[in-house]
Amino acid sequence: MNNKKIVWGLLLAILIAAFALRVTDIKNIPSGIYPDEAQNGVDALDANATGQYKLFYETNNGREGLFINLQALSIKTFGPTEFALKLWSIIFGTLTVLGVFLLAKELFGDYTAGLIGAYLTAFSYWAINFSRIGFRAIMVPFILSFAFYFIFKGLRTKKLHDFIIAGLIYGLGVHTYIAFRVSPLVLVALIISLIITRKNFIKEYWKHVFVFAFAMFVTAAPMLADFFYFHPEHYASRTSEISVLNPVSNQGHLLTTVAKTFGLALQKYFVMGDLNMRHNYAPYPLLNPIVAVAFLVGLIYCISKFFHLAWARFKKNERDEKLDVHVLLLSWFFALLIPEFLANEGNPHALRSIGTLPAVILISIIPFLWVFKKYDRFGHAYKTITATLLIGAFIFIGLADPIKYFVFFANSPKQHEVFDANLRNVSDFIRTLPQNENKYIVTGSMERLTIKYLNPTLPNTSYYYPGEIDNVTPANDDKFVAVFTGWDWDAINSLRTRFPNLSFEEHRDKFGDTFITLSN
Repeated sequence: MNNKKIVWGLLLAILIAAFALRVTDIKNIPSGIYPDEAQNGVDALDANATGQYKLFYETNNGREGLFINLQALSIKTFGPTEFALKLWSIIFGTLTVLGVFLLAKELFGDYTAGLIGAYLTAFSYWAINFSRIGFRAIMVPFILSFAFYFIFKGLRTKKLHDFIIAGLIYGLGVHTYIAFRVSPLVLVALIISLIITRKNFIKEYWKHVFVFAFAMFVTAAPMLADFFYFHPEHYASRTSEISVLNPVSNQGHLLTTVAKTFGLALQKYFVMGDLNMRHNYAPYPLLNPIVAVAFLVGLIYCISKFFHLAWARFKKNERDEKLDVHVLLLSWFFALLIPEFLANEGNPHALRSIGTLPAVILISIIPFLWVFKKYDRFGHAYKTITATLLIGAFIFIGLADPIKYFVFFANSPKQHEVFDANLRNVSDFIRTLPQNENKYIVTGSMERLTIKYLNPTLPNTSYYYPGEIDNVTPANDDKFVAVFTGWDWDAINSLRTRFPNLSFEEHRDKFGDTFITLSN
């Protein structure tokens, strides 16, 4: 496709659709704010209040600070709302569609490839889902897509500024999510490939490599200093506890455990996906059937082409720069699987492997691109059949995952359960009460985070653990309501024994989201 007006028009339409799929009804789908998201929000509120925007936030097993600091900015602008908490996920998720378009066009030298990649990313359930949750992991596909785009653009143009931009973007990756830390393996593989495929690579590109490394260091330096000098304990975080290398985790069977976790990681794209409803619509695979087949065919092609080109290089001394593309795609996919299969918890795990998302999409483009390139060689009958099948396939891709998300996932009681929708209901409920009325929220430490984030300044609001119920001592004439986010019968009965005239009420919606109140 060479008509640039049509290309940019189609891309704009895809980006608008992608943004719409990521922002539509963001307040209610998902139905709640999961406590891990709420912890980000609470930390962002604290940062705004104190002016201390951190490189690394120690709470909740430790999290890189860039995303939380961006959330602090949106919360300062829009207030503590669902939209403010998830705005940056929406932005990064949408921009990843653009990144995949640019990178696909650069790798395959074809605008059609870029449009296919953008389309597959825009309508992917996997991509849509994490673009609507306030997790920092959504930055990884964005960072990698744009960094590799500018690297390959720079290899083509030989312009230093492309490598500077690539380095600055890539260096930001250490500020994003723990899974990013394995991505240097991709750079190593790519450098080796470039040396192999280009006769005078080091001589011609040493300045480009240098400026890339320097620019990368500029943006990465603050976090690297924090990890390796000021707070080395931050680098390990929770990974050592769940690593397959931990004898407690593998129970003395390292190879068997790795084989199992790797198998689960690989099959999730085709057979059984992440069983956590927050990450995937379980038990379905991450990819819809058409994209799954395309990815499998593309992966087999990439592997076979890699060995063919490598053999030609070393046996026949034939240099083919296409090898670089296959090295990038394969090393990207398998390297960014490492955070998943080297962890022995919750496998398969769509969140830990989110860095593979662009690579999966790029590999899936290959069979579609082959059909498009062969199309003009077909006879009239075959052209008609092929066009019909392609149109049907893209219609299916454009409808299947959005329907799965906005109809089946949105209306699933299980979705309400895993996102703790009752906590959002509690937040809405206590805002309806008179401000001078005492509000006692009886809940756990993580569960209270959602309520705290959505109601940071609500007066006369106190939080208690169920075991602290005896500390609730209002004066006899004080109006109060005690809200229980769970069925803590010991705490409920203890309070009712002390205040026998309390009114008991169970609040339950059609999805089963429940909380209990005792009020005088």
